[in-house]
Amino acid sequence: MTETAMMDSVQEVLDKLRPFLLRDGGDCELVDVEDGIVKLRLLGACGTCPSSTITLKAGIERALVEEVPGVVEVEQVF
Repeated sequence: MTETAMMDSVQEVLDKLRPFLLRDGGDCELVDVEDGIVKLRLLGACGTCPSSTITLKAGIERALVEEVPGVVEVEQVF
């Protein structure tokens, strides 16, 4: 899968997850996909929430690894 195709697939999954983040006053922005590593910026309440690491790893990363071939990890960028 090309990086452009992977970014499109990642964005589709993030769009499905976005309502759950928005409900809690947060959001996320796709920054880049490089070598299977998705780089996200957490926004709003998610950027300062003490549970943001759990949201990132247990929620967003799990969904992306399951649904997008080639994704191996999600990293938060600031």
